[in-house]
Amino acid sequence: MKSYQKLTTTQPAACQVEEEGAAPMPSGHGKLASWWVGSGLLVAAVLLSTITVWVLRQVSGGWLGPTPPPKCLLVPESRRFDCYPERRVVVTQELCESRGCCFIQSPLPAEGKQGVPWCFYPPDFPSYTLESLNQTALGMVGLLVRRQKAYYPRDIEKLRLDVEFETDTRLHIKITDAANPRYEVPLDVPRAMKRAENPIYSLNFSWDPFGVLLQRKATGTVLLNTTVAPLIFADQFLQISTSLPSKFLYGLGEHRGSLLHSLDWNTLTLWARDVSPTESFNLYGAHPFYLLMEEGGNAHGVFLLNSNAMEVALQPAPGLTWRTIGGVLDFYFFLGPDPNLVIQQYQQVIGFPAMPPIWALGFHLCRWGYGSSNETWQTVRAMRNYQIPQDAQWNDIDYMDGYRDFTLDSQKFASLPSLVEDLHKHGQHYVMILDPGISSTSPHGSYWPFDEGLRRGLFLNTTQGLPLIGQVWPGFTAFADFSNPDTHQWWLENLQHFYAHVPFDGLWIDMNEPSNFMDGSEDGCPPGELDSPPYTPAVLGDSLSAKTVCASAKQKLSVHYNLHNLYGLMEAKATASALVKIRGKRPFIISRSTFPSQGRYSGHWLGDNRSQWKDMYYSIPGLLSFSLFGIPLVGADICGFSGSTSEELCTRWMQLGAFYPFARNHNTQNEKAQDPTAFSPAARTAMKDVLLTRYSLLPFLYTLFHRAHLQGDTVARPLFFEFPWDEATWELDRQFLWGRSLLVTPVLEPGVDSVTGYVPQGTWYDFYTGSSVNSSGEMLKMSAPLERLNLHIREGSILPTQKPGTTTEVTRGNPLRLIVALSLDATAWGDLFWDDGESLDTFEKGNYSYVVFNVTQNIFTSTVLHASTEAAKVTIGTLSIFGVQKLPSKVLLNGQEKPFSYMDNQVLTVSDLGMSLSQGFSLQWL
Repeated sequence: MKSYQKLTTTQPAACQVEEEGAAPMPSGHGKLASWWVGSGLLVAAVLLSTITVWVLRQVSGGWLGPTPPPKCLLVPESRRFDCYPERRVVVTQELCESRGCCFIQSPLPAEGKQGVPWCFYPPDFPSYTLESLNQTALGMVGLLVRRQKAYYPRDIEKLRLDVEFETDTRLHIKITDAANPRYEVPLDVPRAMKRAENPIYSLNFSWDPFGVLLQRKATGTVLLNTTVAPLIFADQFLQISTSLPSKFLYGLGEHRGSLLHSLDWNTLTLWARDVSPTESFNLYGAHPFYLLMEEGGNAHGVFLLNSNAMEVALQPAPGLTWRTIGGVLDFYFFLGPDPNLVIQQYQQVIGFPAMPPIWALGFHLCRWGYGSSNETWQTVRAMRNYQIPQDAQWNDIDYMDGYRDFTLDSQKFASLPSLVEDLHKHGQHYVMILDPGISSTSPHGSYWPFDEGLRRGLFLNTTQGLPLIGQVWPGFTAFADFSNPDTHQWWLENLQHFYAHVPFDGLWIDMNEPSNFMDGSEDGCPPGELDSPPYTPAVLGDSLSAKTVCASAKQKLSVHYNLHNLYGLMEAKATASALVKIRGKRPFIISRSTFPSQGRYSGHWLGDNRSQWKDMYYSIPGLLSFSLFGIPLVGADICGFSGSTSEELCTRWMQLGAFYPFARNHNTQNEKAQDPTAFSPAARTAMKDVLLTRYSLLPFLYTLFHRAHLQGDTVARPLFFEFPWDEATWELDRQFLWGRSLLVTPVLEPGVDSVTGYVPQGTWYDFYTGSSVNSSGEMLKMSAPLERLNLHIREGSILPTQKPGTTTEVTRGNPLRLIVALSLDATAWGDLFWDDGESLDTFEKGNYSYVVFNVTQNIFTSTVLHASTEAAKVTIGTLSIFGVQKLPSKVLLNGQEKPFSYMDNQVLTVSDLGMSLSQGFSLQWL
């Protein structure tokens, strides 16, 4: 048996599987040599490990047991891949060696931390052998054979390997049972029609033991090396490990933490769970995708298309282990080479996000505990009275009768239809909450949603074929099975019935992990390997059924064991379809549980956070992670959901939240109000001002969403996406960008009047004044009194803005102001997408305008590349040009002289342009 770390170059030619004529892999495989295969490193590793173990034995008085075999001492601590990952088990030498693994005790880690595994794979642990490999039209097909069983039940002896070179930057590798079909995620993915002609990657295999080596051709960087540990593929335990080319890894949601993951023995669990965001817990959604920055600024991404319970173990080697308990190993690799391109390539597989209606980008207000529609209405009126922008008013579950879906509390919320009518008259919108748990206790014939769902057989069933009954807000509930197309029709009919009374504009789908206030069901869960699998990932509660339904529950498409992580996605898909049919406009949906491709149907909010400063900070890595996941319409509950906020915290949070792509202030019951009208005049004014700033930027923000919808660009963006060569940006998650142009530096601490932020190399302009900041790429201290949020525009950008109003509807009728931020060579570029803001498929149908703005040689040009009637309603009123080095002698608009102003901070302003957006023009300064 060959060592896992050695990839031989003496295999048959078939192991070199890049395009014909490629150079053979050098001996030792380049960077792979650092993996303790060189003789010098080998001797050093043995010596160091032996000395370490000897010292520990002397100190411990011999409690470490007998000296491990030499092959075990060869493995450095950071490269010990866990052979006994079970939690709640004290791993003994006997247990470990029963699996054929190495056992070396290490010092215990700090409480709450993981440490070096005591039980790990030896270099010669049995794995699969690549028995055959044949060319196909798109790539290769191979047969993997395991001749010696591993330690989980129902090992699969023969596996099929499918490799498709789908594009020059995308590789698809799937490993599954060679003899029997297995569950695969029902996600529509693109099918390659021809093999990539000039891939920027090379692929090689180790035959015995089987392993995959993926490299970037341009640099030789090893992106994937699965020879570091054995491949295990049992019926309910699938595991594959790889080395990583750096420690800069992002993604793998949904979790609370910094944007950059720690590789210090850190395990991330993916199993949708209702729990207030807490570090180290598996949260509401599952996103088995990571992005990794490589030395020099290149980036790549990896997506495992698998919806079963999963954990990803990170270790300081650096290395990573995928561990899942069902399905297949279906991997996509995205070669970028820059991080923006990686995310675009990922979304080419999972689907680009939907274009939101323009009002979705306005300010939203909600709380649980308004208590009545009249109290809700009073809040709306107060916002109007202070002329604070607001586009949508929401209600939580208190609008319902007994917390039952599709009902209305006829006492406390009797005036809700009138409130919604009033919102619509003022150009505002109404959004309500819905849960997937349907009350099952109403007398027969009195609650149509349950009666009809039962009659049609649309609920999750137990193994006995009866509706699984859990408990949520209304009490005992059944759970809609959204994997059944008939459920989509029933969901639509329920929404139609309610819409006839309350014409809502959007829907908030909550509790859709699905959440359950009991574990499993009212009867618990039956014995068996679905609810008690041979291996349970490190889920909160130590059980797959903890605060959700039984994994053995039957659904139309498969068992819940396979579909759990898809529940929120399937509900969002049904809800989006229903809204389109009911309203005939773009749907607006915010979902708590999410899965890859969710952005096609909904946005996401980051869940039930707390009114604490650290929660405000954590919202930034949260929204940036969901930008990576293809869900750009994302935000956190501004000012915090639970607990009581302070005026200072809420002011700072409103400033940050005004730059969430999805901006909603939401509060729990029995806490003081935290909408902007609830605070002092000074705080209220600061909140109003920052919302007006957001509304002024709506044309820019809307255009960013168009680019996300069209090609998968991110909206809120980590700094390293724009400056990948600057390693100082790779760990930054207290600031972010809108697109490539607008830098947001919020205050995230109490009691300060300044903030220190990183300003990447180049010239940046203060958004409010146009004054320039020249940076070499450094941390800069910025003034930040309570009323100020620091915003900077990147040189070379043109931002379309608009005079703000109190709604998006009012704002869209106001004149545009174009802000030009000149580069050092006096050039700039920007664009604007414009349509009616709500109709379906405007881009696809050609019902839009697209305008490109450009500056070169002191001439600004507006070029209309596509025009619609909507653009004729809008005028460009003002042009502000930042960075004009000297006072112009004159300004010409389409050749005609025009008045202008010029300030000492090098800002040139030309007002009263009166140019229609639908007409191109030029402006020159001399």
